[in-house]
Amino acid sequence: MSGENPDIDIGAIDDVIHGRLRLGVMAYLSAVNPASFPELLDKTGATNGNLSTHLTKLESAGYVRQKKGYNGKRPQTLVHLTPQGRKAWIAYLDAMKSLLGHSI
Repeated sequence: MSGENPDIDIGAIDDVIHGRLRLGVMAYLSAVNPASFPELLDKTGATNGNLSTHLTKLESAGYVRQKKGYNGKRPQTLVHLTPQGRKAWIAYLDAMKSLLGHSI
């Protein structure tokens, strides 16, 4: 490791995405879009209330969209990654790669 101390821009890390549960949701939705609420519960291990709170935060940022409807007579919520959310996800990954590149 060289004696150089490169500038690290931790401000480039999106705090909305960086929370552990929100990070898991964004990662899952980047591969499986849309996902049902029960599917996200299963994949993240979150409780109903906790997942709902974090989805609301992602939705407020414009990163996901929740579509509520019915599957037959059963209520169903589908969570979609928005185009803005996909851009934010890619920017988050780029920021993390940059940060990790400085520590190698």
